[in-house]
Amino acid sequence: MFENRPVSDWLPITRKEVEARGWEDLDVILISGDAYVDHPAFGSAVIGRILESEGLRIALVPQPNWQDDLRDFKKMGKPNLFFGVTSGCMDSMVNHYTASKRRRSTDAYTPGGVAGYRPDYAVKVYSQILKQLYPDVPVLIGGIEASLRRVTHYDYWADKLFPNILELSGADMLVYGMGEMPLREIVRLLKRGVPFQSLKTIPQTAVQIANNEKLPANKNWEDFELSSHEDCLKDKMKFAANFKHIEQESNKVNARRLLQKTGSKTLVVNPPYPPMTEKEIDTSFDLPYTRTPHPKYNKRGSVPSYEMIRFSINMHRGCFGGCSFCTISAHQGKFIASRSEESILKEVEAVTQMPDFKGNISDLGGPSANMYKMKGKVQSICDRCVAPSCIHPVICSNLDTSHKPLTEIYKKVDEHPNVKKAFVSSGIRYDLLAKSYNKNADDSLDDYMEQLTTRHVCGRLKVAPEHTSDATLKIMRKPSFKHFHEFKKQFDAINKKHGLNQPLIPYFISSHPGSTEEEMANLAAETKEMGFRLEQVQDFTPTPMTVATIIYYTGLHPYSLKPVYTALTKDEKKDQHQFFFWYKKENKPKINKTLKKMGRADLVEKLLGPSNQQPSKGSKKDFGKKGKAVQNKFNRRKKR
Repeated sequence: MFENRPVSDWLPITRKEVEARGWEDLDVILISGDAYVDHPAFGSAVIGRILESEGLRIALVPQPNWQDDLRDFKKMGKPNLFFGVTSGCMDSMVNHYTASKRRRSTDAYTPGGVAGYRPDYAVKVYSQILKQLYPDVPVLIGGIEASLRRVTHYDYWADKLFPNILELSGADMLVYGMGEMPLREIVRLLKRGVPFQSLKTIPQTAVQIANNEKLPANKNWEDFELSSHEDCLKDKMKFAANFKHIEQESNKVNARRLLQKTGSKTLVVNPPYPPMTEKEIDTSFDLPYTRTPHPKYNKRGSVPSYEMIRFSINMHRGCFGGCSFCTISAHQGKFIASRSEESILKEVEAVTQMPDFKGNISDLGGPSANMYKMKGKVQSICDRCVAPSCIHPVICSNLDTSHKPLTEIYKKVDEHPNVKKAFVSSGIRYDLLAKSYNKNADDSLDDYMEQLTTRHVCGRLKVAPEHTSDATLKIMRKPSFKHFHEFKKQFDAINKKHGLNQPLIPYFISSHPGSTEEEMANLAAETKEMGFRLEQVQDFTPTPMTVATIIYYTGLHPYSLKPVYTALTKDEKKDQHQFFFWYKKENKPKINKTLKKMGRADLVEKLLGPSNQQPSKGSKKDFGKKGKAVQNKFNRRKKR
């Protein structure tokens, strides 16, 4: 399955591999909930390669057994500097459970897709084990699970507030966000002989100190104290109010240091590093990855998540969309860090040299596919900005939305003699391409749409309008659905011009805060009228550190502190979700009864009529009105 190359090309994951390098001891040992895939899309590989580039002796312990005699945690011995711990590329609870809290039967980050190779709350479990076995060795935690649980947070699976992850796990330090820059600084200081316990003012890290301990000095930082964990437990409004400051400080150029008391300790969250420069992000992607899973897994089957990205290219990090349900900006930040054209084309060349490459690059993308090289026109304006989104409620007039650099990259990849097709599989921000919404639009948008549609769509194009109700979309921080109509017309026209048959595949969410059952019925009717049978749909899952999760738990919007209706019960969620699948025979009786009960008999024929019959194009009801019945239901639940 994999290249016939020596195992020494990978970072060591067994004691035998460590000894084969002539090492008697190690500087850093990384514990990960994922299998080891030596590819820049996998965080433990990136961190391992960075530590290696700093001249450290590094080993990984992927997916250690936490249920036996803990031999996996002991096999590498005690590191000289610290243990690094991550749950992997996903929060372990999102990895393990569906939105309805059902246990998943597979794990995309394990060979063969087999579930059960990592614990729930993996960062906490791994860290506590290491502290039990090696109490004097520092434990440094990072990755998305640690990053998004860095302050008091709501945990959907336990249905309660948890304190920060340092308090839960007993770890010594947390690196949040993309960890290259803070990690290099940590290593630099440790090499100089600075004790780990003294590393308390490194940007983009968090530590805990005793309440009576003096705050670490840094004259360049202002401090802001959040409501304590105990106050959040007592008062949901204080917990909600905290989030506005957390989100804003996570996305500011000149952020304040955040403080939060938890019992006898104070959490200190240092401001983030500036976005990585082109040179810095290139350095991370240009490390000597083998781009394949460790050969130890050859007999266990392929790693599903690797199979999805093995021929893909990630061109940038960050997302300035600021969607209420999304964790990208909370982890990667809203400012875009883009790789150089040279680095991207170098990786394209590496992909074409892979022995099983057949000529198709599966994705030229990023968190949002079409944000490459986008940034503020005047940096001083960005320096003063506190907005969590650059494109909601309108596209910022200071944002350069030119798609020219992206179009040029696409064309240059197309010119590679060994590339037959280079697809864009990452989601497109269609609002940047809709001229009715993007007032900063220039001719580069037309050129991009032409290039994208004719050369880079793999059968169908993914976009994410998420809802059709303006009221719900406002809470989501997404544009009005009317702009999706415009985008679809533009996309369809280019397809028709070139004789192509490439459908749009829209993504939608049910039960998002603000969404009512009636709005879901309207969503179903409008999308049916547009010719869609929805496939890419999901029920809202509250994950730590998003606006939508705060609303779900508190019933309040963290910026206005005003009530927002949210479907909470299993039945309420199921009732909304069923409208996605109006075309299924088993759903029609319930939908028919529901529509009549809510006084929307006008939708019965429109939604449930024969599939070969064109729905009526009669007037549409205002999607934003919730009605007295819905509001009364919300008020009753508030009192519970």
